[in-house]
Amino acid sequence: MFIPNWLNMMSSTSRYMIPIFFLHFLIHVLCVPFLFSGAQGKQIPAVFVFGDSTVDPGNNNYLPTVARGNFPPYGKDFVNHEATGRFSNGRLVTDFITSFVGVKENLPPFLDPSLTIEDLMTGVSFASAGAGYDPFTSELSGALTASQQLDLFRDYKRKMEVAIGKEKTDDIIKSAGYIVSSGTNDFAFNYYGPVAVQRTLYPTISAYQDFLLQTIQKFLQDLLDEGAMKIGVVGAPPIGCLPAMITLNSKDPISGRQCIERFNSISRDYNQLLQNNLKGLQRMDTRVVYADIYTPIIDMVQGNTQTVFEEVHQGCCGTGLIEADFLCNQKSPLCSDVSKYVFWDAFHPTEKAYYVIFKSFESLIRQNIA
Repeated sequence: MFIPNWLNMMSSTSRYMIPIFFLHFLIHVLCVPFLFSGAQGKQIPAVFVFGDSTVDPGNNNYLPTVARGNFPPYGKDFVNHEATGRFSNGRLVTDFITSFVGVKENLPPFLDPSLTIEDLMTGVSFASAGAGYDPFTSELSGALTASQQLDLFRDYKRKMEVAIGKEKTDDIIKSAGYIVSSGTNDFAFNYYGPVAVQRTLYPTISAYQDFLLQTIQKFLQDLLDEGAMKIGVVGAPPIGCLPAMITLNSKDPISGRQCIERFNSISRDYNQLLQNNLKGLQRMDTRVVYADIYTPIIDMVQGNTQTVFEEVHQGCCGTGLIEADFLCNQKSPLCSDVSKYVFWDAFHPTEKAYYVIFKSFESLIRQNIA
């Protein structure tokens, strides 16, 4: 794994830096609980997540869909090398976030029947791999729609009210942090995918983006009405840099692998519209903030980060050109060193890349956690 393996992060000539590194570690361990706790305990008692495969820790394991990651080599660097359903070799951004704010080490899927009330009290993910804001996107892969994920959140609230009472449940809901991460599938698999339904209904990409923004606004308004007060909404990544998108849309997908600018341009336009749209949801007592995922990913791809990746246009699993979900399986060859890769499969980042993304969110989390 990338994070626990500190020794791999230090060269043989940096042994004299160990005391400084250890001091930094102590400051993090000892001071973070004070930074993120108040008189009544943690200011963020729970984290709730909605979205797609980038934040689904295993809900699709319990759904009739092929969009699953609960088999090797997925999870090869997770705890006990367990393939939990996370679409990566290890942890997701949301796992790093929940650990950072002191809630729990990893965020579980709500549909896991083994979860206890104690597990539920500190938050869960309702995300579903293959989902989008557009209901048709979710239907294409058998994923939970955004409204179905919200219905599960309502089920969560009812279950908790029975277990711990309405007052305590309301306190958790109001104080919790919320993360919404979706949209990639709406463009990559739906609008620009093999099924032309939405391209017929919305002949221009701008028309489809307007439809998505209206859908997002309704979802977020419903989430606010359910009691959420601190919501982070993740924008679109550079879609043109996803290995599968390069493979399917490049003139030379084998030897001429480069990000496809027209798709990246769509991501940037959408992200700007999303940021403007979120401003209309602000209330006196709520925070709805935009989280930029485009910049950290494009920086990794272009080599503009302190963390260096040697392979940025192919995934680690299989050929790295198209494999994901059931195509990335036990028979698939793997790269020799996953730490050199931005992408684990043809769509999803590696644990190391997810950690870089999390670090880019860290200041935003600090600003909005209180």
